[in-house]
Amino acid sequence: MSIQELEQTHTPGIYAKRDLAIVRGKDATVWDDQGRAYIDCTANQGVNTLGYSNDAVAKAIAEQAQTLINCSEIFYNDKRALFMDALYTILPSPMKRIFLCSSGTEANEAALKFARLSTGRTNVVAAVRAFHGRTFGSLSATYEPHYRDPFKPLVPGFSHVPYNNLAAMREALNEQTAAIIVEPVQGEGGVHPATVEYMQGLRAIADETGALLILDEVQTGFGRTGKWFALEHFGIVPDLLTLGKAIGGGVPMAAVAIHDTVKNLAPGVHGTTFGGNPLASAAALASLSEMKRLDVPRLAAEKGHYFKERLEEINSPLIREVRGMGLMLGADLKVKTAPILKALQAEGVLALPAGVSVLRFLPPAVITQEQIDTVIEKVSRVLANQK
Repeated sequence: MSIQELEQTHTPGIYAKRDLAIVRGKDATVWDDQGRAYIDCTANQGVNTLGYSNDAVAKAIAEQAQTLINCSEIFYNDKRALFMDALYTILPSPMKRIFLCSSGTEANEAALKFARLSTGRTNVVAAVRAFHGRTFGSLSATYEPHYRDPFKPLVPGFSHVPYNNLAAMREALNEQTAAIIVEPVQGEGGVHPATVEYMQGLRAIADETGALLILDEVQTGFGRTGKWFALEHFGIVPDLLTLGKAIGGGVPMAAVAIHDTVKNLAPGVHGTTFGGNPLASAAALASLSEMKRLDVPRLAAEKGHYFKERLEEINSPLIREVRGMGLMLGADLKVKTAPILKALQAEGVLALPAGVSVLRFLPPAVITQEQIDTVIEKVSRVLANQK
């Protein structure tokens, strides 16, 4: 029985699986069970910024697994403390408190709860095309009806207004608004970057109304956009910053960085069993050290600029626009991405959709220029062969 057949026997049917079994990875290359290599421009939805099988991260995981895997936050722990302090050094300076959890949606759930607790208000305003996760609170902030509709009624008090539209946001806020939640670059929603005016305006509106500003940097954080955090492109500091994906070097890990403006956090108001466990903390500590050693923000800025320029050079009538920041790029097409993705896979390139018609590239920061050139060659060929 093949890997696909065995897994298909037990899968719940909630994933649109590609007919590909990945069994090994190194840097920006993965291999299937037949030994065929692929250039990976998915990075596991942005997780593997350092690529696959980073030696330092793997060593840290192995050593910690033989020392102490789990330790609840009712006790102090050396690896957790060291990681939190290391993370603090790259966060905006007012953000000293850190809540650790296991996934991006958990981080957004926590931030939404903290905002309600801090303000005593209930309403949350998010953006059209937003994606913040799939659990009930984060799903309520997510926009796409395909994700939301089967699970209604969702958490009350959530509304959505057009992205990059300050007037619409200002009109949506009232005395019951606890928080504004936005992505600095909408990922799942089509790779749409915010404008500087929009982000700075959101900060001002939140200050004026007493609402808290939550920035969802689950996908954009840790160098993905060419800065440690995308907020640095805009010159603002949020009240709550949600982080995930790349934070753990491939091990499940997420966090909420908390500004002093957030009040009323006390023992018992929130918690998690696995958040900040020593294994994940050791992986995250090693991952952050490697990101600093390699200067991942610089790599993402330089390689992202090159990648974007090469995408823009593709002479295809099927491309409407190329947009993004750093190594978070999207090619908006005039056709559906599904057949494009399948054809690219056959050519040895793995990419992602972002909605129906946007081809999304989230490669590891360790992707080489030669690999980028190969990706461009394959994309050009695939688009030229479309009927």
